[in-house]
Amino acid sequence: MEERKFDPFQLIGFILIAGIITWMMYRNSEARNQALEQQEAIEQQAPSLVEEGTPIDQANALTDSIQLEQLSRAYGDFSDWFVDKQQEVVVLENDQLWIEVQSKGGQIKSLRLKEFENYLQEPLYLIGEENSDFSIEMSSVDGRMTHTNDMYFVPRLESQENSQVLIMDTSPGNPQGISFRYELQNTGYLLHFDIQSRGLSNQLSPRYSPRMTWSTQVFRNSKSIDYENRYTRLSYGFEGNKDKKLGQRKQISKSAEDVRWISYKQHFFSSILMPKDPFKTVLVSSQNIAKDKELEDRYTKNFSSTVELNHVASDLDEVYQFYFGPTDFYLLRAMEGDLEKSIEMGWGIFGWINRFLFMPLFNFLSTHIPHGLAIILMTIIVRLFMSPVTYRSYVSQVKMRILKPEVQEIAEKHKDNPVKRQQETMALYTKAGASPLSGCIPALLQLPVFYALFLFFPAAFSLRQKSFLWADDLASYDSILDLPFNIPFYGDHVSLFPILASVAIFFYTRMTMSQQTLPTQPGMPNMKVLMSIMPVFMLFFFNNYASGLSLYYFVSNLLTILLMLVIKNYIINQDKVHAQIEVKKKRKPKPGGFTARLQKAMEEAERQKQLRNRK
Repeated sequence: MEERKFDPFQLIGFILIAGIITWMMYRNSEARNQALEQQEAIEQQAPSLVEEGTPIDQANALTDSIQLEQLSRAYGDFSDWFVDKQQEVVVLENDQLWIEVQSKGGQIKSLRLKEFENYLQEPLYLIGEENSDFSIEMSSVDGRMTHTNDMYFVPRLESQENSQVLIMDTSPGNPQGISFRYELQNTGYLLHFDIQSRGLSNQLSPRYSPRMTWSTQVFRNSKSIDYENRYTRLSYGFEGNKDKKLGQRKQISKSAEDVRWISYKQHFFSSILMPKDPFKTVLVSSQNIAKDKELEDRYTKNFSSTVELNHVASDLDEVYQFYFGPTDFYLLRAMEGDLEKSIEMGWGIFGWINRFLFMPLFNFLSTHIPHGLAIILMTIIVRLFMSPVTYRSYVSQVKMRILKPEVQEIAEKHKDNPVKRQQETMALYTKAGASPLSGCIPALLQLPVFYALFLFFPAAFSLRQKSFLWADDLASYDSILDLPFNIPFYGDHVSLFPILASVAIFFYTRMTMSQQTLPTQPGMPNMKVLMSIMPVFMLFFFNNYASGLSLYYFVSNLLTILLMLVIKNYIINQDKVHAQIEVKKKRKPKPGGFTARLQKAMEEAERQKQLRNRK
C-alpha cells in the first residue's frame, strides 16, 4: 500500500486560499460598516454646518458628496442604487386584492384580501407591518455583496385594459439596472412578477449565482392560535408530481430540487410562489413562533425560502406568479399546476375519500342549505352508507353475548391451562359460526372514513366564519363560557359541541360494552377502562378544534346509537340468532378458515411445548 506523506505545499495552498477568502469577506464587511458609520456622521454633521454659517445648499451638497463617496466604496458601480431617496408607495388594486409596493427594495409593503376579515373583524392582511421580505443577493466580480431590499427603485405605473402594470426600476433609461415588473389583473388572486437585469452580465461574479430570498412571518387570523398553527405549514411541489409538507417541529429545514411551487399556507389563506421554470435548488425552512410571548400571539410561524437563480454569464430574466388568496380546494385546483396538493387532505385512501367523496358531497349540500345543516345531512348520508357495517358489527356482538356463558364455563374449567382454554374457546366459536374478529373488522372498515373526516373539516374553507346555532364560526371552537384561567390540555374556554359529542360517545361505549365480552387478560390493558376514558379524552382533545368537526361526531354517534336500537328492537331477533347458533354447533365444522387455522396453530404450539417439557 502506498504510504501517504505530508505535503507542505498543499497545506500552504489551503492557508493562502483561506486567507484570501477571509480578507475579501472582511473588506466587504468593513466597507459596509464604514458606510453606515459615516452616514450617521453625515446626519450629525449637516446641522453643524448650518450652525457655522455654511449655506444650506452647500451643506446638502457636501452631505450628498460624502454619502456618494462612502456608498461608492461599499457598492462600487452600483452605489447610485443605494442613495437614500424619499420613500414612495404605489397601490395596485382589483376586486380581491389591495397591494402597496414601496420604492425601497421594490417589494410589497402590504397586501390585504378585500373580501375577508380576521377573527377580530379587522381587515385581513397577508403582508404588513414589515412581516415579509423579498430580496435578491448578488456578488460583484470584486467580491462586493449587494441586496435588492437595500436598493431604491423608481416606480412607473401603467394602466392597461384588463390589468395594472407597475415597473420598479433602479435606474430608468440607463444601460445598467434592475427592474421588477408587477402585473395585476382586474379580478383574481394572481399577481404576475418578473425580475430583469440589464448590463450586469460582466459585473456579477461568475462563481456565485444570485440568490433570491423570500421570508414571511405569518399573521394569526383565527380565535384559536393552537388550532390555526397546527394547519399552518410550508409545502412545495417538486420533481414532476411530488409534494412535501414540512413538519411541526420548533424549527425544520429541507432542500429540494426541481421545485414547481412554494406555498406558505396560513391555514385558510395561502401565499404561493410559482416560477415559469422549476427552481433547480431551493432551501426552505419553518420556525414555530406561536409560543413566543414577546410576539403577543400575533404570529404563528416563520417561513423562508432561498433559491439559487439560473445565472450563467447573462442578465437575470425571471418570470413568476404569486397567488395570494384563500386556501380553497376548488379554487386552487382550477389553476394551472397541482396547487391543491398544498392542502392537507390525507395520504393514500384518506386523501382519495376526501377529494372524491366528502369534498364534492359537502360542496353540493352547502350550496343549497346552510352549512350547519349540510354537516348534519352529510353525517346522515355517511351513517346510512355505513349502516351495513354497523349491522354486521351488532350481529357479531349478539353472538358473542349468547356464547358468553359457555366461554366463561370453559375459562373456569381450564383456568390453570391458558392454551387449552384458548383451544376450546376457539373450537366453540368455530362450531357456532362466530368470531371475535367479526366484530373488529367492521370497526376497522370505518377507520378510513373516521380519519378522512378528521382531516376534511380543517381543510373545508367554506366553513370559515359560517355560523350555526350558538357557534359563530364552524371552522373554530364554539365557546359558551370564557374562563379567567387556562386549564392544561383543555384551554381557557368551554366549548359545547365537544361536550355533546363526548356525552354521545359515552352512551355509545356503554351500549357497546354491554353487548360484548372484552379481554381482561393479565398484562393486557383493561379495555373497559380504556373505553370509559375515551369520552373524557375526546372532551379535552376537541375543545379547541373546529366546532363543525365536533358537530359531526355528536350527530354521528347519536345516529349510531339510534341505528343500534333499531337493529336490536326491530331487525335482529335474538332468540332466532340463538337457534341458528345451536344448529351450527351440531353441524360438522368445515375445514379451513381463519379460526380453524388459528386453532391448528395453537394445537401445534401446545404439542411443541409438551415435547420440550419431556426433554
